[in-house]
Amino acid sequence: MFRDQRTNKVVVSFRGTEGFNARDWCTDFDITCFENPIMGTIHSGFMKALGLVMGHGWPPELPAPRRGVGDTVSAILALHEETELLERLEGVYTFGQPRVGDSKFKNFMEKDVLDKYGVKYLRFVYCNDLVPRLPFDDPLTNLYTHFGTCLYFNSCYKGRIVVEEPHKNYFSCCGRPRRFLNALLELVRSLYLPLLKGGDYREGFAMIMLVRFPALILPGAADHNPLDYVNATRLGSIKVFEQAESSQKLLKQGR
Repeated sequence: MFRDQRTNKVVVSFRGTEGFNARDWCTDFDITCFENPIMGTIHSGFMKALGLVMGHGWPPELPAPRRGVGDTVSAILALHEETELLERLEGVYTFGQPRVGDSKFKNFMEKDVLDKYGVKYLRFVYCNDLVPRLPFDDPLTNLYTHFGTCLYFNSCYKGRIVVEEPHKNYFSCCGRPRRFLNALLELVRSLYLPLLKGGDYREGFAMIMLVRFPALILPGAADHNPLDYVNATRLGSIKVFEQAESSQKLLKQGR
């Protein structure tokens, strides 16, 4: 958490899964559902990490969460009627976020949080990242579904605004050659990008050996790495971000 004194804004950041943290992986794979009559059905693993007490919900005084997803934090604020905090909440930005709830949760977030309080919500997705495409989005059950504005960046860090990231459920035999070529491009790019953009973009030996080469086998997992999301925000077109911000501001002014 930090404060920008120039704009008098406070930024609160929640980390994602740590690669060698067994508790985090258990949380991710706990795909049981927690049903709330107001918010809808939500991924139990993420809710427990955020402070959910099974059988009791969320107590008003929550302990410090181990981790969390931005939209679920906003949902808990709305559930506890923390109107003062929600009025001051400028926006929620997520990077490589998985689906966390059903269509009822989506409607709750859009109507009772984003629209009601004018909160900007931007969801960043990089290339073939597997995580935003999980859990599976089944149109028949709507058990897990995304919402909000998606900023999608391809392997060249070219961004565009979409409702849903391409190939939203990832698993497709037809997509394997395309994903392999993307992973090969990312490996080659890791070698020449520092020559074009400077030493700040140099990738270490561990990054190349543990991420870039394994990506040739499983590119979806490798594309979830934070480095490409950082590069996308640094090298991607600022116009796409400004367009998304402008559309969100118009929604806020019209609420």
